[in-house]
Amino acid sequence: MTDKGAINPIMLDFPESFQTERMTIRAPRWGDGKEMNEAIRESAEQLRPWMPFAESIPSIEESEIVVRKARLKFMDRSDLMLHLRDQASDEFIGCSGLHRIDWNVRCFEIGYWVRTSRSGEGLVTEAVRGIEQFAIMYLQANRLEIRCDSRNVRSAKVAERAGYTLEGILRKVNQDRTGEWVDMIVFAKVKGSEFQ
Repeated sequence: MTDKGAINPIMLDFPESFQTERMTIRAPRWGDGKEMNEAIRESAEQLRPWMPFAESIPSIEESEIVVRKARLKFMDRSDLMLHLRDQASDEFIGCSGLHRIDWNVRCFEIGYWVRTSRSGEGLVTEAVRGIEQFAIMYLQANRLEIRCDSRNVRSAKVAERAGYTLEGILRKVNQDRTGEWVDMIVFAKVKGSEFQ
């Protein structure tokens, strides 16, 4: 059942890019595949345990296809992948975005990864805070989530540093690449008590 007064998300207008202290965060563009591919190749070993796309190294063309599909999803508002770029050099740093979108309740999941050569600089925490502000200001977010494999300590630390509350652990909700069942940690912020 749909609310007859609900707006179709494709009709929503909001910026395709914004800036944080050190980054430009923007929607994917045609031609971004090569740079994204370079970052995946550089970071595959670190990403592989947590990101299925790093299981096998994609070709440049495959990465460009991902970027183009992400661009289309951004335009139809079904998924909002965002590229993290260094403000000074325009270097591709990594990906983040708003996923598992429920427009009826304005719930979004923030996902992220950063290239290995830029890890440890606090860029992901900065990106999460910037994306959170974007979601509040332009998307009228009611709930923001960060979910990660319970073994992914670095990802969980980002959620904690960004002020997200640990809500619980979904037990044995996924299988990793070896077939082992793993738990998922869920962090969240909600409108009212944790943001306005």
